[in-house]
Amino acid sequence: MAEKKQPLGAFLKAARERRSLTLRAVEREVGVSNAYLSQLESGKIRQPSPVVLHKLAKLYEVPYAVVLERAGYPAAADEPPGEPVIVDSRLGPINGDEERALKEYLDFLRSRRGKGEGG
Repeated sequence: MAEKKQPLGAFLKAARERRSLTLRAVEREVGVSNAYLSQLESGKIRQPSPVVLHKLAKLYEVPYAVVLERAGYPAAADEPPGEPVIVDSRLGPINGDEERALKEYLDFLRSRRGKGEGG
């Protein structure tokens, strides 16, 4: 029997609670009012902007594609697999494995900012 997917609001609330965050803390982190977040979690707002969803997915450490899908947006998985991505004209096309490795390294570099490196 197929498992019913949790609605977007309940999914986001559970993700927030797993991170032990209050609505006010989320408001401070992502710049979205706690009233809006409350309405989103209660299901009154069913399809928020992808920008808001991206901020929440990043803060809650959940896959952005999953959050988009719960909000009713087309999943990124609908794109043809294996298509090369051009990151920069100097690098040329890269494959999916290279893209993931670059993203991990970029996340690492960005996480080091502000940790005693002067900026």
